[in-house]
Amino acid sequence: MRASLGDDGPGRAPQERVVAANVTLLAPGPIAPQMTAFGKVEARRTLDLRLKTSGTVVFVADSFRNGLTVTEGEVLVRLDPAPATEALALARAGLTEARAAADEAAAAVLLAQDDLAAAEAQAVLRRQALTRQADLAARGAGSAQAVETAELAVSSADQAVLSRRQALASAKARVDQTAVAVTRAEIALTEADRALADTELRAGLAGRVDGVTLVPGAVVSANEAVGRIVDPLALDVAVRLSTAQFGTLLAPDGSLRGGAVAILPSGGSTTRLTGQLDRVGAAVAEGQTGRLVYVAVEAAPGVETLLQPGDFVTVSIDEAPLPDAAILPATAVGSNGTLLALGADDRLEELPVQVLRRQGDDVIIAVGPLAGREVVTERSAFLGDGIRIRPIR
Repeated sequence: MRASLGDDGPGRAPQERVVAANVTLLAPGPIAPQMTAFGKVEARRTLDLRLKTSGTVVFVADSFRNGLTVTEGEVLVRLDPAPATEALALARAGLTEARAAADEAAAAVLLAQDDLAAAEAQAVLRRQALTRQADLAARGAGSAQAVETAELAVSSADQAVLSRRQALASAKARVDQTAVAVTRAEIALTEADRALADTELRAGLAGRVDGVTLVPGAVVSANEAVGRIVDPLALDVAVRLSTAQFGTLLAPDGSLRGGAVAILPSGGSTTRLTGQLDRVGAAVAEGQTGRLVYVAVEAAPGVETLLQPGDFVTVSIDEAPLPDAAILPATAVGSNGTLLALGADDRLEELPVQVLRRQGDDVIIAVGPLAGREVVTERSAFLGDGIRIRPIR
């Protein structure tokens, strides 16, 4: 036993252990962080369908069913037009009657004018006769009774002129009244024509139909909702962000910075859609915090199938690029905010680092004086300051 111990050399120093570790070179550059959040799909264009008049349904289009697509201007529902058609015929008759009365009133004005002219001419003749009788009486050839009779005739003629003028004024007033009656009849005809048109419900926009329960024979009331149309290509994603997240999306002037947004539909689909930051919500709802940002979904093949209003999706928003930055696995940064950099003789140096963003399993760091240094990408309990490693590049 002693011989064996002597042969091994009891005073010999133990051999240093070298650990293999993955390293990467820090190359600074602009890095655009990607913010991941969740949002809800909303329809930008939704039209509630309501009938403007009451009646019995006599026609429902085959395309007016939940999930089917309709075109703009297509007739979806038609009510029994008989009551509206009768009202339209009565309105037309009323307009014809009003116009006839207006023509009659205009003719009455012409007659009243002629009657007034005749009365005025008669008054002139009566005054001339009075003048002659007065001259005869002055020469002693006439009598006072004849003069008095002529004066009474002039008075009667003047009274007749006054009556004819009053009749002309009444005739002109009648013209104005009949003009108002014609206007009212025209309005009534327009309303009756509109009421007939309102017996048909047409699609105000192209899109998919939802919420339909209508069948022929049903009786509906005025302003009753019978369905709605959703434009499947005009979609927004409402994304709730924290105040800090929202701050990273602002331009220097305080406006929302435009940028591309990746949208991942739910349901296990791997298809990625794109959108653009569009606008910010007008107010913060009660009980909510942060900001509501709307992403306008860009048109793409199959978008109307992949996304529907009410879906919850994952969005990835590109923030403004960070200068002099690098992206590393989150395992490269210790809990004390340090990196293990490769130094002389392949020994590690523990150096502080500023973490700018955390996104998923990665971190974005400010490179600064660490530019060009190699750092460990995955720390372990065997690695630390001063430890010699075998770098795996």
